[in-house]
Amino acid sequence: MALSAQQIPRWLNSIKLRSFINATQLTEHFPRPGRALFHGFSARAQISSDNCFLQWGFQTYRTSSTRNSSQSADLSRQESSSSQSTLLSSESEQSEKMPSSDAKLPLQELDDLPPLSPLQLVSEEEAIQITAAPPVPPASHTLRDYVDHSETLQKLVLLGVDLSKIEKHSDAANLLLRLDFEKDIKQILLFLKDLGLEDNQLGTFLTKNYAIFSEDLENLKIRVAYLQSKNFSKADITQMVRNAPFLLNFSVERLDNRLGFFQKELELSVKKTRDLVVRLPRLLTGSLEPVKENMKVYRLELGFKCNEIQHMITKIPKILTANKRKLTETFDYVHNVMSVPHHIIVKFPQEEHSMIQQNPTTFLWTN
Repeated sequence: MALSAQQIPRWLNSIKLRSFINATQLTEHFPRPGRALFHGFSARAQISSDNCFLQWGFQTYRTSSTRNSSQSADLSRQESSSSQSTLLSSESEQSEKMPSSDAKLPLQELDDLPPLSPLQLVSEEEAIQITAAPPVPPASHTLRDYVDHSETLQKLVLLGVDLSKIEKHSDAANLLLRLDFEKDIKQILLFLKDLGLEDNQLGTFLTKNYAIFSEDLENLKIRVAYLQSKNFSKADITQMVRNAPFLLNFSVERLDNRLGFFQKELELSVKKTRDLVVRLPRLLTGSLEPVKENMKVYRLELGFKCNEIQHMITKIPKILTANKRKLTETFDYVHNVMSVPHHIIVKFPQEEHSMIQQNPTTFLWTN
């Protein structure tokens, strides 16, 4: 039976309400992540249903109620197919957001990868490019074999140290190989520089006194302070250390005993004793036996008085360490053959010393 004109608006409102309830129920059945999509889906469903309902209402105004029921069935099928297509599109979008297992690792994760195994095989071309440093020899008779492997030896060579002289002493060579330049040597070099040694003097000094590297730096400073307390100037100490490299290797007690010995045995004043050791600092480092022996020779065999010995020593300190045989032969020739008296020899001790250094006859002919 056809609907009347008054019943059409009321029937349309009821159909719209039913469509809205169906759309709301569909929204509640899906999770929240697709909420925006489902809101869009609900709006599209509602708009499309409104258009269908309007068209269907105008058609039913002219047709029968049986046509009206078939139109509503078609509408429900459209709604279900529309909901299924929307669900499929939502699932495809979610699958696109999932990270792929085949994606490349970021650079940060590459740093965490384990290192290559040392047993990994390499090609022949890569093997040819590998350069290996020669191994350190387990034993050698020369330090030259260790220079390429030791930074300490390399820097000592640059300073002018003669390793060929040091390697003759096995203990010295072993000492240098155990030392670290920054920890053990650098501080000693700075100390010597502060003392007044020049760069071109360090090589010669260290070649002779390599044992200074085994000395404690504080003890070296204490010995310098002792010499300063005895009124040795910095220039005096520098000259003494340069001419007698082993000077600072001796303890304060030994230095004090040596100074006291020369002052007492030679009956010298403090100033003359200081001047004597400044001019010949190896008197403080060498053996005292030659000095004692020569003092007896001058007094007992050659007949010089104490004041005469003092005068000759202050002018030529080296006569204290001269060879005893050469000393007696020279004096015998000058005094007994040439008839030069004692007071002339005392006045010109350098002539006798020059004759001691060479054959007396040769000395006379060359002078």
